[in-house]
Amino acid sequence: MKKAVVLLSGGLDSSTCLAIARDQGYQCYGLSFDYGQKHHSELQAALRIGQAMGLQEHKTIAIDLRAFGGSALTDLSIDVPVTDKQKIAQSGPKAGIPVTYVPARNTIFLSMALGYAEVLQAQAIFIGVNAVDYSGYPDCREEFIQAFEKMANLATKAAVEGYRLSIHTPLISLSKAEIINQGRALGVDYSLTVSCYRADQQGRACGQCESCYLRQQGFKQAGLADPTPYQ
Repeated sequence: MKKAVVLLSGGLDSSTCLAIARDQGYQCYGLSFDYGQKHHSELQAALRIGQAMGLQEHKTIAIDLRAFGGSALTDLSIDVPVTDKQKIAQSGPKAGIPVTYVPARNTIFLSMALGYAEVLQAQAIFIGVNAVDYSGYPDCREEFIQAFEKMANLATKAAVEGYRLSIHTPLISLSKAEIINQGRALGVDYSLTVSCYRADQQGRACGQCESCYLRQQGFKQAGLADPTPYQ
């Protein structure tokens, strides 16, 4: 059976990505990261999702990106911004890369997934990046993924021996509503997921950060009730 490493954050997108990989016939191996983020509710969610969706194996790797800082998600001196929903509704998201961007995060995560995939002799890596509702993160763009895949197939023993690896981004061109509808069709229980940048220890969302806003809008546009528990 073909194998895939699925990057699983515990959020809405990565959970949908896992469901798609499973639906495509892959034996799925989950990979999550304790990278120094300010809360661990999303990691607890990743464990719940992995169990519910039948991962073959699920690894959580510790990488302390707090050593670099520079992001509101890892640096205690930078607050996670509150979203002005009315302003976004009128003029759209603020231009530029937000302070919630974590420098080199997806590059690091994909590099670790590449090593895991090579050991497993997996043919694919799935990552839930999205270029529509991607918050301006440069490492969620298709150009980045294509460049990384090219590098991956130059850097591994498996590729040199003729076993090429592909990186799958099934959500990259979908809106949040389209992602939710596809996940629902594949049986994803979104009540198990945590997307919030400021979730509490019980996994309850703040309802005020940009991630919460995108999630709320996604369910609204999909015409579905939002199952998220809020503080």
